[in-house]
Amino acid sequence: MKTKNISPGLGGVDEAGRGPLAGPVVAAVVVLSPDQRIPGVKDSKQLSATRREHLAGEIMQQAKAWSMGLADVDEIDTLNILHATLLAMRRAVEGLGILPEILRIDGNRAPDLPGYHGVTQTVIGGDQICGAISAASILAKVHRDRLMVRLDRDFPNYGFARHKGYPTARHRAALIEFGPCSAHRRSFRPVQLAMNVHGSLA
Repeated sequence: MKTKNISPGLGGVDEAGRGPLAGPVVAAVVVLSPDQRIPGVKDSKQLSATRREHLAGEIMQQAKAWSMGLADVDEIDTLNILHATLLAMRRAVEGLGILPEILRIDGNRAPDLPGYHGVTQTVIGGDQICGAISAASILAKVHRDRLMVRLDRDFPNYGFARHKGYPTARHRAALIEFGPCSAHRRSFRPVQLAMNVHGSLA
């Protein structure tokens, strides 16, 4: 990361897509001014898809800065999901035009951020108690859901538009029936089991 000037503000970092069997993991960072609040923003899991879509637009308009990064399926399989998530977070922060004085990361692990000289804080359950992290959780979730809808068009047998790659009963059944596709994470056990049945990607 190139060294950038530090600006007053609080950045929140969160991810979407650690648990699914398919698709990338997406991270977002949102920078808010000190004491800034965006009405209606809370943990993305507590919001309907329609409400998340609306709030994502509000966040992009009102935040001082925002950025997203992702790690693809090959990177997840090579690095493991934890390190791929940290890579996506790093890419999100590297995409910011300005860097805040404080970066709060949801969870208990922070990505390596060479070139960032502000304060980094990890916050367990941060998407429920930190407005900037909540905003980041919404952007990450909305962006990843849109990516999964696109994947559904390429691989219509799996229902990605409905379950977004999560291991629902319907998704598992499709894996066994059709075998994994190139969007699936081959390092995840249910995908490995389906590959053992089919012998290759669909």
